[in-house]
Amino acid sequence: MQTGKLLIVLGLVLLGLGLLFTFVDRLPFLGKLPGDIRIEKGNFTFYLPLGTCILISLLLSLLLWLFKR
Repeated sequence: MQTGKLLIVLGLVLLGLGLLFTFVDRLPFLGKLPGDIRIEKGNFTFYLPLGTCILISLLLSLLLWLFKR
């Protein structure tokens, strides 16, 4: 029975990732949050999305907490 639940969860995760990759371009704030670091010098660009990572981490933690309840 555990294998069935694992397959369902993995399927939902893959579905979520597919939707994320499909619609991520339509979210104007993603990647432009306060805390996202972008340094451009000549032909070098460094990008560190700290604010975006924190937001995604909080959302995933909330979802996992809700599913655990």
